[in-house]
Amino acid sequence: MEYTLQYYDLVLSGIGASLGLGVLIGAATTVSFFVAVAGFGGVAIALITHALFINGPVDDTEDLTEEVALEEVPQVLSPIETGPET
Repeated sequence: MEYTLQYYDLVLSGIGASLGLGVLIGAATTVSFFVAVAGFGGVAIALITHALFINGPVDDTEDLTEEVALEEVPQVLSPIETGPET
């Protein structure tokens, strides 16, 4: 099984690269450190916004309206404690 890069892998890489590039430009050039990091931070925010709201992690908006049965919720996330299994 070979690993392939997916969309969200590229988004995470882009976030790290943009912030790293901001730090590098701020430290190595005459551009203010704050301006460089803030500018490339804006690029990171744009990537996050695109990944969450434009190309979100759901296949269809109808997926957001489906109810999930209590049995399907992982126990770690379930706020309701279930009794002993019988």
